Amino acid sequence: MHHFVYKDGRLQAEEFDVAELAATYGTPLYIYSTATLRRHYHAFDSAFEGLDHLTCFSAKANSNLSVLRLLGDMGAGVDIVSGGELYRALKAGIAPEKIVYSGVGKQRHEIEQALEADILMFNCESVPELELINEVAQEKGLVARISLRINPDVDPQTHPYISTGLKKNKFGLNLEQSEEAYRLARDLPGVDPIGMDCHIGSQLTSIEPFLEALERLKRFYAKLQDMGLAIRYLDLGGGLGITYDEETPPHPQQLGEALAESLKDLDVTLILEPGRVIAGNAGIMVSKVLYTKTSEAKHFTVVDAAMNDLVRPSLYGAYHRLAEVTPQKRQELPMDIVGPICETGDFLAQDRTLPELAPGECIAAFSAGAYGFTMASQYNSRPRAAEILVDGDQARIVRRRETYEDLIALETDALTGK
Repeated sequence: MHHFVYKDGRLQAEEFDVAELAATYGTPLYIYSTATLRRHYHAFDSAFEGLDHLTCFSAKANSNLSVLRLLGDMGAGVDIVSGGELYRALKAGIAPEKIVYSGVGKQRHEIEQALEADILMFNCESVPELELINEVAQEKGLVARISLRINPDVDPQTHPYISTGLKKNKFGLNLEQSEEAYRLARDLPGVDPIGMDCHIGSQLTSIEPFLEALERLKRFYAKLQDMGLAIRYLDLGGGLGITYDEETPPHPQQLGEALAESLKDLDVTLILEPGRVIAGNAGIMVSKVLYTKTSEAKHFTVVDAAMNDLVRPSLYGAYHRLAEVTPQKRQELPMDIVGPICETGDFLAQDRTLPELAPGECIAAFSAGAYGFTMASQYNSRPRAAEILVDGDQARIVRRRETYEDLIALETDALTGK
């Protein structure tokens, strides 16, 4: 069942008329569907029921407190990449023993914060990071549970900006470096190497890269056993894709069945870090048409949402389906959907064929629930959008729209001191 559907010629978000939500809460507006988040989480997590596993939602996909709490109440843990995400996860009630900490640039104060919270595990990405975690843990009289992020040099066949498992990527250690790092970790008093970690990229539309990476990890696991290390956790990251346009990503059940077969002889707890596959199609961004204009070369539709609200199209040419909230029968024509920001790169779509749009109408950008608001900025001093969570016949503001006062709340005028 889909929860963003047209009924009587009007887009609905569960039981709400999207045009009415836009009129009530203003635009640009992010709208998330509780029913979709629940359905996607259950579909993903249940795909691994035959395995000892922990599903840790990737906070960078959508870190809204209400979204994190909703998923946490269903049993999810959280994969974090910053101290701020740890703060959010704890505020949302996520149990520390369900939090794993990834990322290449963990700072001392963030490591201290995570140790004090007693999270499940750090996914270390370099030897200097491993040594710093050991140092901080010893200073606090603690032992940090760690895994090392292994870069298996597997091509995930995705966009270069979201590929993370190749030699040329900044993430993790190659297999030879990983072996040396595990030997070091084995002898460091402030760390306990309990896991292996691997994340090869995002928006994967095939399970083959997962399985190729896993085969390399399994061979490496045997080496670690020979070294006397008791590896209890295998973190395979996330990355399963969704449909934005015409992609046909595998269902989580296919991945679950394949992993169950591949891991049947390994006594480990599997950790998975889905983000996009749970949140992506659980959200839309609604914007309003401001103006239309036609030049000799192009027809432009100017909307009130910009690259600061949804940067994916500008950042790496990502596709989001765009459609009228209340469709009208009009002539279709190729157009650029652009925002108010003073950048030629400010667009939601280029050369997209849509019905001619009129000022005041609303359009929806679909599949905006992941890497939408979390990547938003205040560029051009534009207040960030509001976020709404709908649940059946209830709609809640889960992040209010920023004001001009919010834009300067942290600033001081050096000349007046105010």
